[in-house]
Amino acid sequence: MHVILDDTLDRWIRETVPGGDLTCRTLGLDQQPGVATFTAREETVLCGSEEVARVFEKCGAKARIHLTSGQLAQPEDILVTAEGPVGALHIAWKVSINILEYGSGIATRTRRLIATAHRGSARVRIAATCKTVPGTRELSAKAVWSSGGMLHRLGLSETILVFDHHTAFFPSFEDLLLRVPDWKSRACERKFIVEAASLDQAEALAAAGVDGIQFDKLSADELARNVQRLRVLRPGILLIAAGGVTEHNAAELAATGVDVLATSAVYFGKPADISASILPLQP
Repeated sequence: MHVILDDTLDRWIRETVPGGDLTCRTLGLDQQPGVATFTAREETVLCGSEEVARVFEKCGAKARIHLTSGQLAQPEDILVTAEGPVGALHIAWKVSINILEYGSGIATRTRRLIATAHRGSARVRIAATCKTVPGTRELSAKAVWSSGGMLHRLGLSETILVFDHHTAFFPSFEDLLLRVPDWKSRACERKFIVEAASLDQAEALAAAGVDGIQFDKLSADELARNVQRLRVLRPGILLIAAGGVTEHNAAELAATGVDVLATSAVYFGKPADISASILPLQP
């Protein structure tokens, strides 16, 4: 399981407590022994328990992971516990509840979207886009991976995806088609994927040798027609449906025969409902 590295965790801790916990210090509770417990309030695909344990350790407490990222938690399941000085527990729980609730919310929505899409096609993959809230991509990516999804792209550095923002800078579409072999040679270890504005464009791009075609915001009927035509022309070409993919239409879009549904919908919604308690440590 991927673990988010310490420099990110350090930044999250610093955001929460730039100068110590004023409340615990004022009340004189800093060194009192306590125990923190995180519990699921609803069925949840968990994400972030490994990071939560590390946050507690960084703050001076000892943590125990009861359920790992990717596991399905039921209501009242204990997720993570930690023991240590109350001052450390209070600092760590503020960071940790955000990690668990936001990460698990994304993981749960992703798992649900995968299940919905598989009603249309068992072979379709759900790929989350890089349209995350700035500064949260590491947690968002882990949440998607934890729930069985894949990433459309983490950023601009590892994939080639040509949009109309790129093609507008060439004299003509025909000129672009002629350059495809050279571009593929420049990035021979990567797939060369282009978003097509029409079926005619998609057929021309497929004939030119691109590795994949992406369609944006097409209806299921139009997408199905395009997929059928392209499968005749290039049976193995990668076909991606993007734009407006949600739980409401995932099964219908998957049934068109595309390989991938690219979506940002998993990032937007309510966090998971997780409770946290901090109590005196019983002797």
